[in-house]
Amino acid sequence: MSALGDGYHDVPDGKVAAVVTHLQMFARPALRDEAADPPWTLTRLPDPVADEYLALYRAVGTDWLWFSRLFLPADELAAAIGDPAVEVYRLDAPGEQCGILELDFRQPGECELVYFGVSAGLIGGGAARWLMNRAIERAWSQHIRRFWVHTCTLDHPGAPAFYMRSGFVPFRRQVEVADDPRLTGFAPPESARQIPVIRAP
Repeated sequence: MSALGDGYHDVPDGKVAAVVTHLQMFARPALRDEAADPPWTLTRLPDPVADEYLALYRAVGTDWLWFSRLFLPADELAAAIGDPAVEVYRLDAPGEQCGILELDFRQPGECELVYFGVSAGLIGGGAARWLMNRAIERAWSQHIRRFWVHTCTLDHPGAPAFYMRSGFVPFRRQVEVADDPRLTGFAPPESARQIPVIRAP
């Protein structure tokens, strides 16, 4: 993949562009302080079906225009989330708030934090920190040498700093361009109002 040069680069109408930051760690960090008696529970979805998974994915990601899983053909999504080396967890909280944690151990010696987030009502209340501690515990309970994640400018603006506070170190930056899911019917037109829709004339 070629590198972009300095300056501005046009993004075609109907597309969205995001700056992607990759982060990693090579040893288990100390867990951050967390609530002593949290009101949240974490449940593994041992055999998630597409509808259940996508409902959780949308509950957390619609505000941030998460789209990658929405574009996947049904058979590819089923293969990804149904692989025994992929673990999907649901965080449940009072008021029907929720969170998602997805860990991918398919690459030997590694764990990818594929999706991580909490719904809007839980942001800033300690649930994300608690969930990250569970992610770190689970990832490093396996024989891995590397735990990594990527986030982007379509995510919560505090995400990179949160990951770094959790022990991840940034190592790569990319630009991703994709169809705007609000124009292709994969996301509600009113979602992620902080990201303008630019249609073709």
